[in-house]
Amino acid sequence: MKRLVDALQPGQRVFVSTLSTESALLHDELLADPDRARGVTFCGVQFPGIDRIDYLALHPEASQEAFFMTAGVRADIRADIPAGIANGRAELSSQDYQGIVRQLKDGPPHDLAIAQLTPPDADGYCSPGLAADFMPLVWPRVKRRIAHLNPRLPRTRGSFRVHISEIDLAIEADAPLLPFADTSAGDIETRIGALVAPLVHDGDTLQFGVGAVPAAVAGALATHRGLRFHGGMLPSALQTLWDAGAMDRDARITTGVVLGDSALHDFVARLEPLWLTDVAHTHDVVALAAIPRLVAINGAVEVDLFGQINSERVGGVIQAGAGGLPAFAQGALLSPGGRLLICLPASARRGEVSRIVPALDARALCTVPRYLADAVVTEHGVAQLRGLSLDARAQALIGIAAPAHRAALAAAWDDIRRKL
Repeated sequence: MKRLVDALQPGQRVFVSTLSTESALLHDELLADPDRARGVTFCGVQFPGIDRIDYLALHPEASQEAFFMTAGVRADIRADIPAGIANGRAELSSQDYQGIVRQLKDGPPHDLAIAQLTPPDADGYCSPGLAADFMPLVWPRVKRRIAHLNPRLPRTRGSFRVHISEIDLAIEADAPLLPFADTSAGDIETRIGALVAPLVHDGDTLQFGVGAVPAAVAGALATHRGLRFHGGMLPSALQTLWDAGAMDRDARITTGVVLGDSALHDFVARLEPLWLTDVAHTHDVVALAAIPRLVAINGAVEVDLFGQINSERVGGVIQAGAGGLPAFAQGALLSPGGRLLICLPASARRGEVSRIVPALDARALCTVPRYLADAVVTEHGVAQLRGLSLDARAQALIGIAAPAHRAALAAAWDDIRRKL
């Protein structure tokens, strides 16, 4: 009986499907026969907390090229490396999505690609189903193409489809799809959503990041009309808006990944305006700038009084990567009437830690620089930063911090000003 893992050979660089199209069949085969991972370098844009396969844990001679920090990559980086060995088994790239596109398109081609696709239609074409973000960039250049054809995948429309004749080894197997449960919106997120709603106008084009805020924002936008969508990731919030009648039913809905539960999978299978395409298109700053009134709604770990945004590192620990935020920040601000809305709770650890901070320190990473800051929203208000002076910007951010931290922030800003 043929298996996906039979195509793996030591010395190969193998690009794998991730996120919504991570293959449960590949996962199970690797767990059953981990020796197939020996000497293999696995590549793919795994997202922390979503993808399940820990490639480094499969075999002590497996390695990984990663773009986001995952638990497995962190464990390898933190491990004690014997003297004389330059690197561990994991390489973590410091790229945003635009950089990943360049690396995949211009770097050395991979030896093997393992994609999860639908079975072919009557014309022999397979659909990528729930994700067409990065695989289309690798597929034309890869030396050998392998596919798990899963009948559970919904057949969706988009720029990437694969004819069965292109596939060197295809294995059809019914397997569960990777589920993703949205973080539920609590009271704080609901208050943030209510503050975001007046900043969005009928006919705007939305982009959402990951997290509880999109769900809260979607609920607050239920009475809006004519909304559109262009994003790297389509969340369950889009279904909420569609069912409420808030979306323009004739406008194309462009995304790279559908990320949600089985109800969302069933919904997108019937969503005729949906168009899946690769990251080179979803995150093209020039294309984003051409979309009128693009409103990018994203989260962050912390924002400092200069307006710098850290969305990657918490207390010195890298939790994610820059991802698509830099592209959407630039694109939204270049869009006629566009906005960049950074939404975050004002504090963490039950109020002990302020997420509005005096200045990003050595434990943070600057994901979006201060000159791209636009509006920051916490449960305490909206800081409209665009066009404000240095002092006015700091005061606006202090005004939306948790009340218990405002005095300390004001004192810190006074000290910063004296040293400028």
